[in-house]
Amino acid sequence: MARFQYKQKSHSGIKTILAICIFVAIIVIFFCGINALGNSTDTREKDSLEKALNKTITFCYATEGSYPESLNYIKENYGLVYDESKYYIDYRAMGSNIKPDVTVVELIGNSRGVVNP
Repeated sequence: MARFQYKQKSHSGIKTILAICIFVAIIVIFFCGINALGNSTDTREKDSLEKALNKTITFCYATEGSYPESLNYIKENYGLVYDESKYYIDYRAMGSNIKPDVTVVELIGNSRGVVNP
């Protein structure tokens, strides 16, 4: 009777290590996906702000006959709202009939205002 009975080899240690490795790989893939999604959202937010600024500047020129003299003028009269702790807008007016040079810079470290390279 002993000849048909086999003692099964214990592979529980290898199975446990394999399960842990697969679990860690799934977690890493998940967090990489979340990070990529966050970066994509930030890029779209910056693009949206740039488009809103350009449309507002053009609308101001079309209605008033001159470009806005400052960013504050756009904020007060045209209702431009953005997160000032996240973005810095460099607005350089060159004259009433020359389109201003506008640059949107994303900031890192909201309280310190460190510029993103």
